[in-house]
Amino acid sequence: MGLLLLAPLLLAVAAWVRLDSPGPVFFRQERVGRHGRPFRIHKFRTMAHAPQAAGLALTVGADPRITRAGTWLRRTRVDELPQLIDVLQGTMSLVGPRPEVPRYVAACERLLAVRPGITDPASLAFRDEGERLARAADPEREYLEVLLPQKLRLSAEYLAQAGPLSDLGVLWRSLRVLLGR
Repeated sequence: MGLLLLAPLLLAVAAWVRLDSPGPVFFRQERVGRHGRPFRIHKFRTMAHAPQAAGLALTVGADPRITRAGTWLRRTRVDELPQLIDVLQGTMSLVGPRPEVPRYVAACERLLAVRPGITDPASLAFRDEGERLARAADPEREYLEVLLPQKLRLSAEYLAQAGPLSDLGVLWRSLRVLLGR
């Protein structure tokens, strides 16, 4: 239903991404989902197109690879809307712990028992993650030793009391963030 309702917006954003810089509309990246199964997540591409490097799997601050469209898409989180495709395919749900890249999944294996989501309390609390990492001397170390443990704690707390009402609350807070309120 969300894909149908958002189709005009999704098509407009897809056109903008294509016109803004050469490359595909979607960024596809392997993530680890429920029961440790890998899947390829859908996002609007927000960076200059280049073959995926084997280096750092994090985007830090005002990364020069971020396109003009990408700056707005990341700030508003509209780049995440194509994940509704993943929800339709059954690899994600609307609410649940964010899926990690395989490189970082060992730290969060206990969350693999549930389907990952587009949003959760941790993604709301750390929506400025790129800026935080930009201020760190070693962004990957900061992620692994500081941010990831905090995100895992928030996700575990959420899962301990998750239910339809708490999911609606997370969706409501996410919508308010998307609308800038």
